[in-house]
Amino acid sequence: MWVDEGLGTDTGEGGLSEPIGAPRGASGDEQSWARWRPHPWHGLAPGPRPPSELHVFVEITPFDLVKYEVDKETGYLRVDRSQRTSSLPPALYGFVPATYAGERVAALMPGAARGDGDPLDICVLSERPISRAEVIVPARVVGGIPMLDHGEADDKIVAILRDDPVFGEIRDLEAIPEVLVERLRHYFATYKLRPGRPDEVVVGPPYGRAHAEAVVAASLEDYRARFPGADALR
Repeated sequence: MWVDEGLGTDTGEGGLSEPIGAPRGASGDEQSWARWRPHPWHGLAPGPRPPSELHVFVEITPFDLVKYEVDKETGYLRVDRSQRTSSLPPALYGFVPATYAGERVAALMPGAARGDGDPLDICVLSERPISRAEVIVPARVVGGIPMLDHGEADDKIVAILRDDPVFGEIRDLEAIPEVLVERLRHYFATYKLRPGRPDEVVVGPPYGRAHAEAVVAASLEDYRARFPGADALR
């Protein structure tokens, strides 16, 4: 009988106990599972077919009045700040695991002195409302929005929920209704505004899928350069 402290077992057919997370009937690599929760930045794969099809770890939903972000030490979500304005994210907002905005990402954005040193941000459009954060969403890249934050490259990749019944056939940003892209640009241009303080954020014109996939690929290279031993965690 399989026993683990604090995690418990899942009783399969015939009373056999299996570790929670191990698929019944699986063998070989399919039996891989995490005894403890993997870090969402370093312990998860970037997706099934990067740079086009990705996993997205959701930090904020369109219903959140508080900005959450992953704690880099523990991997849990923490409260970053309560939003001072009425601005709400118009799409799911999170990051792509195993990515890093470094020198390669910065080289793709005119005027950027460096990357922002964080995992790559990504917004995911979904026809059905998804109100829960800290979930993994399968997504397909269609474009992006360039953002300079205090001179640092802080791209916002735009993606659609894979197999979404409304957005699922979209392959490039130009096919997304213009008003949705305008909402995304407005949100990122205003969500850090503070009365009486200069605006240090510059949001540029959106770009299409080809450049977005180049940014994702650069962030994967930046990650491998910044964390050369992290692949062993996945």
